[in-house]
Amino acid sequence: MKRIILSMFFTLCLYEGLTCQNVVHGIVKEHNSGKPLPNASVSIEETNFTQQTNAEGSFSIDNTPDGTYFVLIKAEGYKTQNYPITLTGETIDLGIVFMYSEEIYEEQDMTTITITDDELNGDTSGADNISGLLQSSRDIYLRTAAFEFSSSFFRVRGLDSENGKLLINGVTMNKRYTGRPQWSNWGGLNDVFRNQEFTNSFRASTYTFGGALGITQISTKASDYKAGGRFSYASSNRSYVHRVMATYATGLLKNGWAFTFSGSRRAAKEGFVNGTSYNANSMFIAIEKQFNSKHSLNFTGIYAANRRGKSAGNTQEVYDLKGIQYNPYWGYQNGEIRNSRVKDIEEPIVQLNHYWNISKKTAIASVVSYQFGGVGNSRIDFGGAVVENDVLDGNGNPFIVELGGANPDPSYYQNLPSYALREGNANVYETEQAFLNDGQLNWDQLYTANLSTGSYSSYVLYEDRNEDKTISFNTLLETELNDNILFNASLQYSRLRSENFAEVLDLLGGTGYLDVDNFEDTFDGKQNNLLNPLHVATVGDRFKYNFNLNSETYEGFAQAQFNYNKVEFFLGSSLSKTSHERVGLYKNGKNPTNSLGSSGKQEFINFGIKSGLTYKLNGRNLIDMNVGYLTKAPTLRNTFSNSRENNDVVIGLTSENILSGDISYVLRTPKIQAKVTGYYAKVNDATEVSFYYADGIIGVDNATAFVQEIMTNVDKQHIGVELGLEAEVTSTIKLKGAANIGQYTYANNPNIYLTSSNITTQGGLDYGKSNLKNYKLSAGPQKAYSIGFEYRDPEYWWFGATANFFNEIYIDVAPLTRTYPFAIDPNGSGDLGLGETPFNDYDETIAKELLQQERFSDYMVVNLVGGKSWSVGNGRYIGLFASIGNVLNQEYKTGGYEQGRNANYRELRDDKALEKRVFGNKYWYGRGTSYFLNINYRF
Repeated sequence: MKRIILSMFFTLCLYEGLTCQNVVHGIVKEHNSGKPLPNASVSIEETNFTQQTNAEGSFSIDNTPDGTYFVLIKAEGYKTQNYPITLTGETIDLGIVFMYSEEIYEEQDMTTITITDDELNGDTSGADNISGLLQSSRDIYLRTAAFEFSSSFFRVRGLDSENGKLLINGVTMNKRYTGRPQWSNWGGLNDVFRNQEFTNSFRASTYTFGGALGITQISTKASDYKAGGRFSYASSNRSYVHRVMATYATGLLKNGWAFTFSGSRRAAKEGFVNGTSYNANSMFIAIEKQFNSKHSLNFTGIYAANRRGKSAGNTQEVYDLKGIQYNPYWGYQNGEIRNSRVKDIEEPIVQLNHYWNISKKTAIASVVSYQFGGVGNSRIDFGGAVVENDVLDGNGNPFIVELGGANPDPSYYQNLPSYALREGNANVYETEQAFLNDGQLNWDQLYTANLSTGSYSSYVLYEDRNEDKTISFNTLLETELNDNILFNASLQYSRLRSENFAEVLDLLGGTGYLDVDNFEDTFDGKQNNLLNPLHVATVGDRFKYNFNLNSETYEGFAQAQFNYNKVEFFLGSSLSKTSHERVGLYKNGKNPTNSLGSSGKQEFINFGIKSGLTYKLNGRNLIDMNVGYLTKAPTLRNTFSNSRENNDVVIGLTSENILSGDISYVLRTPKIQAKVTGYYAKVNDATEVSFYYADGIIGVDNATAFVQEIMTNVDKQHIGVELGLEAEVTSTIKLKGAANIGQYTYANNPNIYLTSSNITTQGGLDYGKSNLKNYKLSAGPQKAYSIGFEYRDPEYWWFGATANFFNEIYIDVAPLTRTYPFAIDPNGSGDLGLGETPFNDYDETIAKELLQQERFSDYMVVNLVGGKSWSVGNGRYIGLFASIGNVLNQEYKTGGYEQGRNANYRELRDDKALEKRVFGNKYWYGRGTSYFLNINYRF
């Protein structure tokens, strides 16, 4: 009896143990074909339990402890699936799990990237758009900034795009003149520029030290492109209306060769803004030869020619009369739209890369790059003159007589109702009606004026042009010192030779154009080139100015990355030497002693240091910290105060320095991805050079002059919080949210001085400090929020919607009006700094109101996106994508600036007191409702 009882007891225990065992099983199949998918990886998150599916696609995992888990199912080329489970001593059957081809989803993502293609072509005079730096990021916040915030000219952390580095095959492509990438140099080549690696902030990067906005590295290695082709057509009403693109890649052939080709054309008679024509052709080739497992060569050729009509910022008076699509730069000629301001870009790039795999742990990549070509910006000059040889001045020189050309801009302030009101003219209504009914450039009038002179042109169409030649060498070392330490180092040399000149494009019916400056009084002063006085320029001639800019940079970079189970950290540093030089080819009549020849080299030694740490609390939670400090040489633009006329170097020129850091908390679960980041950036000792007409300035005859405003020792502070959140509500529905709460301000009162041909004081006029501290930077919305959802159906169609909210957008203030001469009467006694006379009616309270910074209205933009993909067999796919931007047709200001014309208290007070301001702020508006449609075929 005892034996029977014991046997029953052990049997019950064994049965209980068997029934308590946890088992998870299922079958994995390919969605399109329904066939079993072998060798798919099935794992239970945060455990060591993992298994490969068998030939029938089935799996079974047992002996897993009780608890709540996610089952992750992965297979190469398919979208990862995850399922939540709770194990309490039972068998869970997941049934049939379908895996969806990632290629189709990649097509959807790639199509989404193309919507920013036209956004990247805007002039930085209006706003600065850095979406191209971010589009390769998988970070939910940064992708939102790229795709949802870009139309509002949002700047990540309020920083200019010159703080981010863009590399193609390891070569920095940021321009020396502005510090920014020239996106049009590779525009229209989206298919072959998708191999991007983005490193945010001062995080570790394999390629270079980078900047406060990180690094985007684009690889064009021919063997990296998957074999096959792609053809697409797109239509939009933004910048271009039509785009066709074709791409084909062979993949790596058996003989070690790989070839990739791509080409596109984009065109429009006009985009969303009236008169903005668009004409662009792009071509790409990459050829690679892999000689063996250690050595390969890759040749890349990039050609992107882009010619497009530009648009202007306008005062509110102009927008109220003509709407946000108005553009004064164009008019009809022979029934065709002709824009006077055309940007023409043609700067091909050729590169040769050598890849050397020294061992399994060490590799060296080297590249030589050459970029050449030019950029032109056309405009109309109306300073035509003739020579009166029969009449001589006291020095025996002939008189130069103006032909009386007036500013042809239809939105010029003297052509608007506000000016007629101010002047008390009786024809205010007629002026308004004439502008309402026409308001466009009158080409016929220009031709008539030129033909009526019987000789030289009063008006001429010309181009401000720079033709650059840049050669770069770079070599990069990467080696694994051991299982935990990775070391990177690079050396780079780059040299720019830039020709800068004005060139006559069209004499507009005249026979020649006298190359003089009519704003000057003396014969010599009028000559743009004393080496060739009274030069009559014809089509193709250089005139007005002619000089070269030379720049060289040597840079070294080293970095060590340390990777351990719970902690990852790195240290990086850089050292560079930069030199800038101007070489004048004209002897300018206003600057006869310092315009011809070399300015001398301006040299800068710079360095950077950065570090970061990632601490993994567990598999789902981590803390990430990064900090960096660098000094940066000034750009060519900010090195010379007026490079078109003289060799003057900015007084007190120095490198700017940047301190930036951030700390992030990251949550990663199969259902929720979240990241919150606090950031801080401080820019010190920046330099800014501006050009404009100013009225009411002291120290100048008639108190009016075209001035160069040089602002030095500029400090800026950027502080804020970023948030990104993505939640998978179901296997088909995702909720997405992002937010930026920032505060970007001037952090000090910088120094200002003015130079002008009307200013004879050595070194210009010192205006002292500009009281800018705590004024907000004009850097797009300082606060931005986005909330949306995305539905992706198992049948490969998808739809998404987002609502985006923007506030705290500020005008770019005029620094000159924040200086002490603002309160000084230019007609009073005393020179600048020597007993000036203040305005006798100056009121401090009114002055504060006049100088209050304008804040734009808050606004919301709703965007819709959707698409459908079809598999048509044998690895071929058809994709359709459509988006509608600004569905509610919201009108909103994206940026603007205070005109510097009213330079003193009385001028500004009287202008603001008018019923309609004559010199009101200039603005840029965002687009109204716009669309983008793309259909593609991939094989």
